[in-house]
Amino acid sequence: MIVLGFETSCDECAAAVVHNGIVLSNVVATQIPFHAPWQGVVPEIASRMHTEWIYGVASEALRQAGLKAANIEGTAASAHPGLLGSLLVGLHFAKAFAWARDLPFIAVDHLLAHLYASRLSFPDSAPPPYPFLGLLVSGGHSVICRADNFDDVTVLGTTIDDAAGEAFDKVAKYYSFGYPGGKAIDDLAQKGNSEAFKFPMPNLHKLDKKGKDHRYDVSYSGLKTAVVNQLEQFRMTDNTTDADIAASFQKTAVEILLRALFRAVEDTGLRTIVAGGGVAANSYLRSRMAEYAKTAAKRSGGAEQLRVIFPPPELCGDNAAMVAGLGEQYLLRGDRSPLNVSASARVRAFKKGYP
Repeated sequence: MIVLGFETSCDECAAAVVHNGIVLSNVVATQIPFHAPWQGVVPEIASRMHTEWIYGVASEALRQAGLKAANIEGTAASAHPGLLGSLLVGLHFAKAFAWARDLPFIAVDHLLAHLYASRLSFPDSAPPPYPFLGLLVSGGHSVICRADNFDDVTVLGTTIDDAAGEAFDKVAKYYSFGYPGGKAIDDLAQKGNSEAFKFPMPNLHKLDKKGKDHRYDVSYSGLKTAVVNQLEQFRMTDNTTDADIAASFQKTAVEILLRALFRAVEDTGLRTIVAGGGVAANSYLRSRMAEYAKTAAKRSGGAEQLRVIFPPPELCGDNAAMVAGLGEQYLLRGDRSPLNVSASARVRAFKKGYP
């Protein structure tokens, strides 16, 4: 099935064409230069730029795929979560395209699309089989989950406050490391000493109202406060640089994620981990997970291989290929969304409270 997908959940205006799980085109128009003066996404600017760009981006996706509008057999778009004004642009464009050509349309979950992105990375071999553990890390979410199918996901742990990507962005903004913050810190950290500061790990020891613990949850507000407001308390060496701050922060931020993820690996017995989201492009996260996989195999004498899968960098950030790919699965199953479906800024299942 040939599906035209749209992704406008934040500040990337994207359209892509996917056919039988293979990406034919994947166009992403970035708004980074328009938001850089504010060191963060300005919602009003984002939605306005989506409105101006969406038609051109869709046309370019068709051109790169070597197709015309008449060749498209279905459309898909992110409907939640994200910035409401931005979501509505891509969602309504996809619905209008489907209505005009009498095509099936499906609205998809942006986070499930990120989790599906790795399945588009294997056009010549088998994609990761279900079930697997998913690690979704972005500017708005940090989620550890079990995936039993493309739309059957059980959340095991989430952030109880800030998301990992949000912490990267705020630390980068405070120290003027650059924008976007995640990439700026990753690049700067390559030159720094990750042991220069010993930042604290969160201790989520309380039980929630149902008596469950937070074994797989993460927290970033404490780390962010330590780096921004209490830096001197955690200095371990003299003559530190900005690169040392970046490296030490990045190491702690990633270790917070991995502590919860590795607990989930031990408890569930699942031997495949699939990552997704913008933070999945982080080089330290990738190297640490590869290291963990090797250590696990060595510890078991090679009997228990741990498979760690990342999407290629172009499919980690917001993109429409993952939306079209996930949408294709729904459409092939016969699912359809009504044309009066609307967007939603949040998804309740991907958030948790903390007593």
